[in-house]
Amino acid sequence: MTETSDATGTPPETGAQATPYAAQVSLRWSDMDAYAHINNVQFLRLLEDARVIAFRDWFEGGGAGDKTLLDEGVLVSRHEIEYRRPLGFRHAPVEIQMWVSRIGGAGFDVAYIVTDPDGVGEGERPVYAVAETELALYDFASESPRRMRPDERTSVRAHLGEPAPFRRRRR
Repeated sequence: MTETSDATGTPPETGAQATPYAAQVSLRWSDMDAYAHINNVQFLRLLEDARVIAFRDWFEGGGAGDKTLLDEGVLVSRHEIEYRRPLGFRHAPVEIQMWVSRIGGAGFDVAYIVTDPDGVGEGERPVYAVAETELALYDFASESPRRMRPDERTSVRAHLGEPAPFRRRRR
């Protein structure tokens, strides 16, 4: 697979070895569909909930945070989800492991693995879904995309890891 560049010709950053962040996200009864499993659309809410939890720690908390990244605006521009197995409703939360999988000139991607937390189930932890979200930095005052500043790049780079482990990537 060849690496693509952004609009400025700058190749994106990939391939570091950050430890995935693990967010515990509760399921809701209303997430379940007529087939008695969590509806595919609800996975986007689970990913969003995990992203909100992680970004609060990554960019507002005691870590290498730069809150301006969130204050100025980050918008979802793309999602890709690979469903691996059905997830039935239960009271135990799911664990969503996440990390930055690509950094570009005006945004970054976040990769996820949806699984069980330690102590839920027996044996090997199942993978319910693998996903990736592309985020674009946005300036709401000017209503336009914006470039990532060096201080923001440093904050995001602290969470950089490998691409999402999809079984098959779209080209």
